[in-house]
Amino acid sequence: MIEGLNKLFENRVRLGIMSVLMVNASIDFNTLKDLLKVTDGNLASHIAGLERQEYIEVMKEFVGKKPRTSFKATRLGKKEFKKHLAALENLLRHNN
Repeated sequence: MIEGLNKLFENRVRLGIMSVLMVNASIDFNTLKDLLKVTDGNLASHIAGLERQEYIEVMKEFVGKKPRTSFKATRLGKKEFKKHLAALENLLRHNN
């Protein structure tokens, strides 16, 4: 029984992004890239997908003269991710 799984979170990078954002108020692009061990382009494409669904918010600012892009999970994103995790836990419980 695979009810409640969100296809958007099936990719390991998106799963990683949301996992990091669930335990951090926000995180910057380079830190997230290093944590997930992905390329700039790979991370950017996954971020765009999550942003389109309004699961994350992208914040751009300048620190001194350098631009910094940070991300945080939205209320909707947190809700949907928790539902996905609950569905995974349910799946594991019923297959043991």
